[in-house]
Amino acid sequence: MTDFPLAGLKVIDAASIFAGPVAATLMADFGADVVKVEHPRGDSIRSMGWTVDGESLFWALVSRNKRCITLKLSVPEGRDLLKRLVAEADVFIENFRPGTLERWGLGPEVLHEINPRLVILRTTGFGQTGPYARRPGFGTLAEAISGFANINGWEDKPPALPPFALGDCIAGFTGCFAIMFALWWREHGGDGKGQVIDLSIYEPMFWMLGPQAALYDKTGEIIGRTGNRTPFTAPRNAYRTKDGKWLALSATAQSIAERVVRLIGRPDFIEQPWFADNGGRVEHAEELDEVIGGWIGDRTAEEVLAAFEAAEGAIAPVYTIEDILRDAQYLARESVVRVPHEGLGDVLMQNVVPVLSDTPGKVRFAGAPKGSSNSEVYRGELGLSDEEIAHLETTGVI
Repeated sequence: MTDFPLAGLKVIDAASIFAGPVAATLMADFGADVVKVEHPRGDSIRSMGWTVDGESLFWALVSRNKRCITLKLSVPEGRDLLKRLVAEADVFIENFRPGTLERWGLGPEVLHEINPRLVILRTTGFGQTGPYARRPGFGTLAEAISGFANINGWEDKPPALPPFALGDCIAGFTGCFAIMFALWWREHGGDGKGQVIDLSIYEPMFWMLGPQAALYDKTGEIIGRTGNRTPFTAPRNAYRTKDGKWLALSATAQSIAERVVRLIGRPDFIEQPWFADNGGRVEHAEELDEVIGGWIGDRTAEEVLAAFEAAEGAIAPVYTIEDILRDAQYLARESVVRVPHEGLGDVLMQNVVPVLSDTPGKVRFAGAPKGSSNSEVYRGELGLSDEEIAHLETTGVI
């Protein structure tokens, strides 16, 4: 573990579902000692989505590289154990509804009294403040309220929500770098002092949607749904080939746009005044789509991809997971890795991102069984006796 950049850092992950746990997973991938705290009845992720032989594939991914313990925080004995865990930790991650930890006597003031160095990540749907703070909040709600769903899909179709945990994962990545900001400040200027990070799920989503606020403020325009096109660059779309494959093309840069129209036999477009920038090309997007789509539609995917590679145009196939697992780029970069899994033997999953040259992360094992590290943590680290552990198990505390 000494070769990992976060070796020696201890994280208590008491969050559930995705946003908070993803932040902890990213830290675990780079060597942090992450202790996953879940309710004795099991985290919700264990019963969500796809399973194989009773094993949750979501859990295998999101809880990889974590030591798993069970602990009921709503009872005094459970809260006392959490305080003991937090006393030696660097980071505490939670996603309870605002006011819950305070009601249990586990609010930031209490935790910082125990451990002033502690960085606390509080992840909720709407944040700790404001009129929506106490509402239940999930990624789906964030994807709606952020404005994402309103611009996703086609103009004549309903708003489209993503079929995966987009908002949660964006919040998880945001939470991870926020924790690292706070840790840096703690060590370089903060005199060893921890702090609280108030992370809503909807705000990172809103940030990513571009200058919509500025546009509305200055022009009154509300961006709508444009399918696979974008309102700020052209040509950009998904086109179907002669053999029924889909290819995604983007020509945001002027040089790429010129290469594309030369390739398809329409260099005359380059002489048109409107072709000189994205604004003009967006106004002629239908014309561009018609000729590009026609050229691609007369050729197989293999032919199109070869021609674009030779011309240094920007295009890529729309992949399924089957395509991904066979792709030379994925294989060369080991973007997918097979890791040990206690119940399934092994399992494929996404590899660590990003790639660090000197201290790369590693997926050491998939999400572990419920309570598999109870003995290691409670007996080995907190010094509880066999009788105390048996009592906690009998009373449902762990």
